[in-house]
Amino acid sequence: MPSRPSYVHGASSAPLIGDTIGAYLDHTAEKHPDREALVVPHQGVRWSYRQFQLRVNNLAAGLIRLGLDPGDRIGIWSQNCAEWVLTQFATAKAGLVMVNINPAYRRAELEHALTKVACKALILSPQYKSSDYLAIIQDLVPEIANSEAGHLRSAPVPNLKFVVRLGPERTPGMLNFDNLLVEANPAELVQLAVRGTKLQFDDAVNIQFTSGTTGAPKGVTLTHHNILNNGYFIGEAMKLSELDRLCIPVPLYHCFGMVLGNLACITHGTAMIYPGEGFDAKSVLETVQAERCTALHGVPTMFIAVLDHPDFGEYDLSSLRTGIMAGSPCPVQVMKRVIDQMNMKQVTIAYGMTETSPVSFQSSVDDPVERRVSAVGRILPHLEAKIVDAEGHVVPRGEMGELVTRGYSVMLGYWDDSERTAEAIDAARWMHTGDLATIDDEGYCNIVGRSKDMVIRGGENVYPREIEEYLYRHPAIQDVQCIGVPDPKYGEELCACIILRPGTQIDADEIREFCRDQISHYKIPRYIKFVECFPMTVTGKIQKYVLRQQVSEELKLKEITTV
Repeated sequence: MPSRPSYVHGASSAPLIGDTIGAYLDHTAEKHPDREALVVPHQGVRWSYRQFQLRVNNLAAGLIRLGLDPGDRIGIWSQNCAEWVLTQFATAKAGLVMVNINPAYRRAELEHALTKVACKALILSPQYKSSDYLAIIQDLVPEIANSEAGHLRSAPVPNLKFVVRLGPERTPGMLNFDNLLVEANPAELVQLAVRGTKLQFDDAVNIQFTSGTTGAPKGVTLTHHNILNNGYFIGEAMKLSELDRLCIPVPLYHCFGMVLGNLACITHGTAMIYPGEGFDAKSVLETVQAERCTALHGVPTMFIAVLDHPDFGEYDLSSLRTGIMAGSPCPVQVMKRVIDQMNMKQVTIAYGMTETSPVSFQSSVDDPVERRVSAVGRILPHLEAKIVDAEGHVVPRGEMGELVTRGYSVMLGYWDDSERTAEAIDAARWMHTGDLATIDDEGYCNIVGRSKDMVIRGGENVYPREIEEYLYRHPAIQDVQCIGVPDPKYGEELCACIILRPGTQIDADEIREFCRDQISHYKIPRYIKFVECFPMTVTGKIQKYVLRQQVSEELKLKEITTV
């Protein structure tokens, strides 16, 4: 009897949601008005769903008051805070497209993001960690110092008209976020409601940047239907309800925070709880205990930091039940420690990519523990997946090939980039992940490698080509290849293998200094190796996997068993 094909379909009696995000928030607020929606201890925020909805409506009305029209793009450049999630839902209500900007971005990356999608407005935090956002935007757009707020004119970013800053201080040429939160009058609320009736769930609502082999980040364009449904079915796999309280230490600018976190909560009446502006193991432990959190999200690096914190044993984590470990290959031993030591008996693993909203496969709280620590789960409802060979033919169950997925979760495309959209999504609407995987007879998927060269460092996607393109600017560098090498803390670290031009001399510290403040800190290579040549095939193609093996052996770095 022939083997079954590696094709799975998430058949389900649970229907897809046919609402926009704003309409669904109204539904949840009506159903659970007095349940806590958002808790941000470091900001003194504790809002019920009714209070959260009121603020979202006020902000949406404030954005419309500025003259922002449906479909206009508005960037959000900030660490985790209450203002971020208000912006997420207010832009959805106002029919705007929120553009997520990585808090680690520097000047060149910010300029690319704003110009690529023609942002009309930008909401930004004054600063975060070592980044002075005000100084960066003032350097990029020096005209702002002499511009009337809302009337910006700048050649580098010609579409940008409004810059809105968080915090009470005033900055020349910028609006203040709190001024947009003033109570909307009845006429403005009617205008907001009318706009809401005209929005469609297939409208674009969010753009997230992801790099690629060409180096320049691409704008993944997602709809209400994409991310609202994905958030809902992620929450279903965790069995979330209005009784749950989810601790969200992962960044909101990433799908992990805003979809697996915020949208999973909103679709289930669950409380969103932010333990801090960024990840800190102690604040996670304190928040889980103080807020009696029942669920916790994180990349493996975060869970390792929590488990290994010197005060770990002093905290009561007995309220925890579930959560998600994702964003990077999940070490089996870490999964077991999370289950045994953090009381997360129903922890799940999720797999996906930004282009698929993001989750395609997820384990369920009902899955046996041995399956939850050895695979990334089964296909989510209403999605399809198959494993194909190099010719695009479906392979038998258990055989390795490229994982491709199809369904409601697949992005509209890369913003203003039809060529790369066509490379990623074929004529039958299958999204090609570039990941090598297997699907077993029970439908469980295991990711076994990547056909693309992407490096996942602690949940951050690092694309070697992007770093290589930047390093090529250095006059002493003749050729460079960036690879991922094993790391016990981050899963992978970046290593740059460099061939210098004849007659030049430079050391690793000078390379890192060349990168500092020009590219995000997590993209700066941890390891720098100077080599004479690269391993190649007979046809002259560089063998990155051989390079990885050579460097890993030379640095004595061992592979980690992962899911």
